[in-house]
Amino acid sequence: MLVLAAACCCLLPIRFSWDGPVDWPKVGLLAFLHTCWESVAQGLPTPCLRAARRATALVTGRRPEPGEERGPIRPSANTFLPVLFAGVLMLPPAAAALVALLAALAGSSPDGPRLLRRGWNAAQFALAAWTAAVLFHLLDGPRLLLGARYPAALVPALAAMLAFCLVNGVLVAGIRVLAEHSPPAELRRGARSVLGLPALVHGLGGLMMAVLWQGPYGAFAAVLALLPLSISAWVFAQGHRERAAHRATVEALVQAVEIKDSYTRGHSERVGRASVLIAGQLGMAGERLRTLHFAGTLHDVGKLGVATELLRRNGPLTEAERRAVEVHPEYGHELVRGIEFLGEAHAGILHHHERMDGRGYPQGLAGERIPEFARIIAVADAFDSMTSTRSYRRGRPVPEAVAELRRCAGSQFDPVMVDALVTAVERHGWQPVLPPAEHQDQAVPDIPLGVPEPPPRIPAGGAR
Repeated sequence: MLVLAAACCCLLPIRFSWDGPVDWPKVGLLAFLHTCWESVAQGLPTPCLRAARRATALVTGRRPEPGEERGPIRPSANTFLPVLFAGVLMLPPAAAALVALLAALAGSSPDGPRLLRRGWNAAQFALAAWTAAVLFHLLDGPRLLLGARYPAALVPALAAMLAFCLVNGVLVAGIRVLAEHSPPAELRRGARSVLGLPALVHGLGGLMMAVLWQGPYGAFAAVLALLPLSISAWVFAQGHRERAAHRATVEALVQAVEIKDSYTRGHSERVGRASVLIAGQLGMAGERLRTLHFAGTLHDVGKLGVATELLRRNGPLTEAERRAVEVHPEYGHELVRGIEFLGEAHAGILHHHERMDGRGYPQGLAGERIPEFARIIAVADAFDSMTSTRSYRRGRPVPEAVAELRRCAGSQFDPVMVDALVTAVERHGWQPVLPPAEHQDQAVPDIPLGVPEPPPRIPAGGAR
């Protein structure tokens, strides 16, 4: 509420400014342009297109099909700021705040944030714009900008951009501290997180827009200047939406497995997280790290083809039943083989039960012939299995699981992956998982790790 009140106070001197009367057409046009470009950056139809669709629906009586109206990619984030920066440079502080306020309030979508969240977004950008515009005027930016005195004009413009980003970052971090009870250090991280190449590019885009707008060709030239940034923002939006669809596909498959076997609920995601911890220690990053997370999360998807009774058996399996369970990596590979975005994850899913000594399954690969993803997932899978309570064995403390991994390093597990996991756990910690609430009153065997040595084709730690 304080932020909303402060934003309203910024608008009080709207009729009194350093530069005389407010250019209301410019305020309205900037707010409209920002709303349009923000829609493009979020992968949404622009306000004009939305209005046309609604008018068509009223005339024809046709309602949108399910899924036709899409929500924003990141509803709590504003991803296209050059127009707001241009308003900061061309308008007095109160008018610049009004542009941000109107743009944030007008930018909505069928699945967008609620009114209170939208009001918060509007207020935070209004405060950021007001602060940046005040600093720009104090540094005599309007005179330098109108006189096109470069590079002197760049100093107040960059200072205003820095102020905008800092205020925005601190406000966002502040609401997280209050809402999520995060430590106060989150404020410093929030301030640092908004500074970088994207902020610089958007700031320079706003400066170019302001210079062209005040030139002989006016707003038309300024809008044309934004086309390259608009294309870049649109491409980014489509890529982000595609990645969101990939995550939804993976989550749906994992949910199906966890419904089938309640004891593995959360296991898939924890293996994905442990795999990422290992890979982070190895220096893996970018798209390959994201693919590894998919592989770790989907490593047990083949259990959809295994009888539920075998997965929930509270006791030993016969040899025939064990072979039926051991075929799940091949089932999993067949299930995801046609999902192209998984790429290298296919091999990780198929071979995550191979052993370094060649006694694993399904193909008996050994040593470096086992794909790297599979060697990482094997360690992550066994570690989570040992520290989680399952239907056939109570979970063990982390030190015992680490000792078992080290004992089996070289024979079953890649020693490099084991060392990476141990280092990551020491650095980030790992919380063992208790049994589900509905099973806490059941007697679960308390079997110590490491005795006896597992027979061939059986993973250490009881993972299956």
